Amino acid sequence: MTVMAEATYRRQPTRSPLRVLAAAFGLLIAGCQTVVPRGAPPPAAPAPVTSTRPTNDGLPQDQARHRIALLVPTSGANAAVGQSIANAANLALLDTGGKNLRITTYDTAAGAAAAAARAIADGNRLFLGPLLANDVRAVASAARAAKVPVISFSNDTDVAGDGVFLLGFTPSQSIERVVHYARSRGATRFAGLVPAGLYGSRAGSALIKAAEDAGGSVVSMQSYDRSPKAIAAAVQKLGREQGFDAILIADAGRIAVQVAPLIRRSGSPNARLLGTELWNTEPSLSANPAARGAWFASVTDTMYRQLATKYRARFGQSPYRLASLGYDAVLLATRIAGDWKVGDAFPIRRLTAQDGFSGVDGAFRFGSNGIAERALAVHQIDPAGFTIVSPAPRSFDPQ
Repeated sequence: MTVMAEATYRRQPTRSPLRVLAAAFGLLIAGCQTVVPRGAPPPAAPAPVTSTRPTNDGLPQDQARHRIALLVPTSGANAAVGQSIANAANLALLDTGGKNLRITTYDTAAGAAAAAARAIADGNRLFLGPLLANDVRAVASAARAAKVPVISFSNDTDVAGDGVFLLGFTPSQSIERVVHYARSRGATRFAGLVPAGLYGSRAGSALIKAAEDAGGSVVSMQSYDRSPKAIAAAVQKLGREQGFDAILIADAGRIAVQVAPLIRRSGSPNARLLGTELWNTEPSLSANPAARGAWFASVTDTMYRQLATKYRARFGQSPYRLASLGYDAVLLATRIAGDWKVGDAFPIRRLTAQDGFSGVDGAFRFGSNGIAERALAVHQIDPAGFTIVSPAPRSFDPQ
């Protein structure tokens, strides 16, 4: 999983997910005007309950709130990412006034299985997290046995299903969206540059499927090991294949910055460059003339920027981009909690509602495979920044 700091740079019979989000963000935006700085006294109004799992004593008895476990690393190599997600989850509780939720953070760095066992013993009925795919594997069996669904922040589709739901951003959806958009603009012959390894293999398969589904074809595919020499050699081999209309660079924006000029010099000056959701955190692409006019698909950042502003005001630093997953997971839990009786098992069927949910990162819904389908926008790289050329859908058609 790639994690990085924020770059400077259907209808439902009873409650609309967009109205729920609007209400939450109305509070968030208003809260930006009266933020409690770090170190200041807490607000006078009652706050929702959050805590960190104590090492010896159990949680206090509480019969009026749903117990939800947030499983993230708060120590070790990924502590900053995990804490950023936890902070954003706390902001979501404050913004929605989720007084019927008790969210307790459990550190997965010392062992995800042990953290899950403690969370189950404490009576938690829903897991938000873990972050890493291996940690999801470690907690899944115990969670299933306890009938506790897992809403993970991972993007590894291999761990999804059978009670495990992925809220992370999956590259295949980004690739499908941008390829279909390129096809609608006349591209029929596609090429791909993919890194060696599992991510690249999956990205290449996603490109082939997306091109075929859109009525196009992939005429060339090259992989590389991210060394400058290997990247240059892959681009040179790709340049020998003439006549492709668009080329997918299935890697982070920092790699695209290196690759774009090489492609322009390799004999493909007019091919449209395509990217993945990873480009959304690389504003330096706009300063690269060779990348201008390129397209990539990603979530829209409008509401995330509002969240980031409030986060910085409250915590004194920028969030990691994945912090939005913690915020949206709490929005989801808050929405369902209204019809969830305290003490009962979490109503897992509600997670696969066809109309889905809305959050900081836009509309999403879980398929029967447990993977979050997201409404993505297509962005174009321009000299002044990223411009949306195809907006994200605001809702989903019935499945």
